[in-house]
Amino acid sequence: MTRLVGLQVRTAGLAALALLGAGCEPKPKVPPGVTPTVVVGAPLKADVWRQVATDADENRLARLGSAWTDALGEARRRFAADVRREGVLLRPDAALPRPAPTPGSYNCRLIKLGSATPKTRSFESFKPFFCYVEVEDDLLTIVKQTGSQRPAGRLWEDDNSNRLIFLGSLALGEEDQPLAYGDDPKRDMAGVLERIGPFKWRLVIPWPQSSSKLDVFELTPVANQPK
Repeated sequence: MTRLVGLQVRTAGLAALALLGAGCEPKPKVPPGVTPTVVVGAPLKADVWRQVATDADENRLARLGSAWTDALGEARRRFAADVRREGVLLRPDAALPRPAPTPGSYNCRLIKLGSATPKTRSFESFKPFFCYVEVEDDLLTIVKQTGSQRPAGRLWEDDNSNRLIFLGSLALGEEDQPLAYGDDPKRDMAGVLERIGPFKWRLVIPWPQSSSKLDVFELTPVANQPK
């Protein structure tokens, strides 16, 4: 019993000396004239557009996958041939690298998928119209140029390098300019822009504030670009 107590005392003493020695280690010296700094990494790209997006639109974008699933499921039940005919345009995993479109004029065609109201079809395809991509304040913008409802908004980089985030609003009727994003929540739009082939893009709007569950705009450059 005496030997066990002595061993415990010596062990405790060694541990105390070890701690004392560790506490006496000299701190690294900073050279004269040098001020210590803390380096903070660059913010995530998603943090930038999330500062602009409303909570409602951020939630819609977070549920993009379920919008594709629900909308395509409904459309295929009655319009399977129409969905197949669209090919890669309506394939959820079709996004390719380098999504940024070249500034210029585009033919834009809208397809609405899924029924948000009992009286609407689960698949509707509309005639092409014109839209324009340009650079404004170092950001790309998309503006629908014709029609009674004209989306317009900016494209933001995302941490998913295969897409850009679209945040915009809707101009109606004879309005010359769309409202600024966030001015009227009922006009706000949010989506993703993806490249899906050579000279072919799509703008996907999940859970739009309309009669559908998913709006898909097909963008192809106009052959004879205006100068």
